[in-house]
Amino acid sequence: GHHGAIAASNVDDPAKSADGPQALQRLPYTRQEAEAILALASPTSRKAALGFEANRTAAMSDDLIRYRIIHFATHSILDSTHPELSGIALSMLDRQGKSQNGFLRAHEIFNLRLGAELVVLSGCRTGLGKEVKGEGVYGMTRGFMYAGSKRVVVSLWDVQDQATARLMSDFYRGLLGPKRPSTAAALRAAQIAIWREGRWSAPYYWAGFVLQGEPK
Repeated sequence: GHHGAIAASNVDDPAKSADGPQALQRLPYTRQEAEAILALASPTSRKAALGFEANRTAAMSDDLIRYRIIHFATHSILDSTHPELSGIALSMLDRQGKSQNGFLRAHEIFNLRLGAELVVLSGCRTGLGKEVKGEGVYGMTRGFMYAGSKRVVVSLWDVQDQATARLMSDFYRGLLGPKRPSTAAALRAAQIAIWREGRWSAPYYWAGFVLQGEPK
């Protein structure tokens, strides 16, 4: 199957939460992250949805069943107080600047048709509920697995944009490289590489990402 499809948003427009004017912080390094990952796959084996193209239509396309790896470089909203608000924040504006529904809700994730070996959610924000617990993370994970993905990588907390872009580049360089390590081994190697860098040695920058699902 094809290597992967990339969805990166919150670059060209700041997303707004569904319950009011609260804006999700832009993630300026998501485009750099996506482009670095895309460069590792041949043009004929990848699909990119960047900026305004990272919308609900792209995320819900039946075409995604063709891809082995699906990567979302955007905010994942995990809300245990109001589970119906959980989901993935995609582009809130079209190319003409008109507002559009930009949330892929948790219940919609369950209805996706995927054949992926891996789904990666590389951004996370947990600020909508008064009390946000780990169940939100695992609820999103279960949704992607029910939709057909064997494994999911997700962050347990709100991650730092620049460090995450570097970590993900290292992760995919190993995962898609000639040695073809397991997903767990590639993630661990990338985390160790970030840990060894003085500026990002604190666990906050690298320890939040966890792999869920079938081992490989």
